[in-house]
Amino acid sequence: MSKTPLVMVPGLLCDERLWGHQLKYLADVADMQVGDTIQDDSVEGMAKRILDNAPDKFALAGLSMGGYVSLEILRQAPERVLKLALIDTSSRQDSDEQKRRRRGLISLTSKGRFKGVTPRLLPMLIHPDRMEDEALTTTVMDMAAQVGQEAFVRQQTAILNRPDSRDDLSGYNIPSLVICGRQDEVTPLALSEESSSLLPNSRLCIIEECGHLATLERPFATTALMRDWLENW
Repeated sequence: MSKTPLVMVPGLLCDERLWGHQLKYLADVADMQVGDTIQDDSVEGMAKRILDNAPDKFALAGLSMGGYVSLEILRQAPERVLKLALIDTSSRQDSDEQKRRRRGLISLTSKGRFKGVTPRLLPMLIHPDRMEDEALTTTVMDMAAQVGQEAFVRQQTAILNRPDSRDDLSGYNIPSLVICGRQDEVTPLALSEESSSLLPNSRLCIIEECGHLATLERPFATTALMRDWLENW
């Protein structure tokens, strides 16, 4: 059986470790690569870089910021994307309040006050029941430290200036999996419900007892959903 090419796009302050479980346990059905979201300060630039290094046609999965980049990839090259998975993300632009907070973080970081993901910020990202999971929390904080200050500013700038994608979704008639953690505080469930309702061929899957980082928090559930999407849709 031939494998499906699969490009996976990380979120803010994340790297390939975000997709560690999927890279291991989907290897029998997918030829996978993780997109580079470190070097560019716009979703357009990130999307172009990923497309330049991607197979001719591929399935596409993005989490959080990776979802914003995935939607830009679809804008730039819809004919190349076979299937779409949006995980803990939104098709909207930031609200004015979110933009204000991002500009504040960019300003602080530019002044040398980058702290990555600290224990104080973890409750926003993961389910409260997982706060004592040292392997999980260490991975989240280590990824942020590895991405670093300069890339964080580029990523926040890209997120801040991304376009609204809602009007585009009706044009993507491809098998689309929308996953959201029930307790996602960063991109709440209503945003995934909205995206799923606008995609013509979508399925919304809610993962219980899960926050914003479904691939890490509930890896078996996320991988099982992605396997079904790859093999059966």
